[in-house]
Amino acid sequence: MKICVYGAGAIGGYVAVELAQVPGIEVSVIARGAHLAAIRRDGLVLQIDGTTRSARVAATDNPSDLGMQDVVIVALKAHQAWEVADQMAPLFGPHTSVVTCQNGVPWWYFHGLTGPYDGLRLESVDRDNRQWDAIGPERAIGCVVYPATEIAEPGVIVHKYGNKFSIGEPSGEDSERCRRLGEIMEAGGLKAPVLPNIRDEIWLKLWGNLCFNPISALTRATLDIVATDPATRALSAAMMQEAYDIATKIGAGFRVDMERRINGAASVGAHRTSMLQDLEMGRMMEIDALVTAVQEIGRLVEVETPYLDTVLGLVQQLGRSNGLYPTFPESQGIGEETAKALAVA
Repeated sequence: MKICVYGAGAIGGYVAVELAQVPGIEVSVIARGAHLAAIRRDGLVLQIDGTTRSARVAATDNPSDLGMQDVVIVALKAHQAWEVADQMAPLFGPHTSVVTCQNGVPWWYFHGLTGPYDGLRLESVDRDNRQWDAIGPERAIGCVVYPATEIAEPGVIVHKYGNKFSIGEPSGEDSERCRRLGEIMEAGGLKAPVLPNIRDEIWLKLWGNLCFNPISALTRATLDIVATDPATRALSAAMMQEAYDIATKIGAGFRVDMERRINGAASVGAHRTSMLQDLEMGRMMEIDALVTAVQEIGRLVEVETPYLDTVLGLVQQLGRSNGLYPTFPESQGIGEETAKALAVA
């Protein structure tokens, strides 16, 4: 089986090294710049559990070099994945699956969803239907990513904790392609449960991300503070209640309650959320997939979201004032932000 990891950064690089250990799996990666040069020279290096191992994988910045794949794992952020959607075509054969590893609401969310919203397109995460048209929702396999990893230097990935990648069909079908992918990931040391309703898992992670991320960016506070300070905890809970009302209106369920979700975040400790890290490092802030999309769905199902609206407006302005928002910039080919991501992250 041929598997291409599009964006061999912190998460993508981790996945690529682990899958490259599985017999019969031909792994390739899309990267750029110094990161690509290091991978070609030394292989892709992973530091995990006190050990260091490397994988020699085909690495390029041009998808045409790799040809058709059985599986493409897209490990870029949501706005970066939107930018490169048109460039994935050489990787696609008639049965190629595309695993979406982005945080937040995925572009395919309403594909195959039973009810009146089946097939709805979300402008906030897929402007002009770019991914819907270039990739096709029938290729999509949902994925919720839980590990924490980082890049120590070009070509070197450091694993911090976690190995769970929940996957599932948008339709909820128990498909052969999901079962096979789960088996391959498990053989590579990754925990990959195949879920009958991947949307519930998406909402469970998003439930925290949609409030903790923007609040931490606005306050510069770490996750433990956001989740325990009385004012920010109350604001988080108010936003989560609005999101709960939206999610349940479109059929999503939550297997934990709000207090447990907030307390779980607090127990992580002094973690700087991804949005706060992006702000501090001058990278495009991932606002739309985490917050704007929830607002868009709220408008659709007529749920009022005053707390979410206020925080979203503030964090959008924070991003704009720092040149880090809006997402989805007009571009001819790959955008500067995505080029940087493929080169170093």
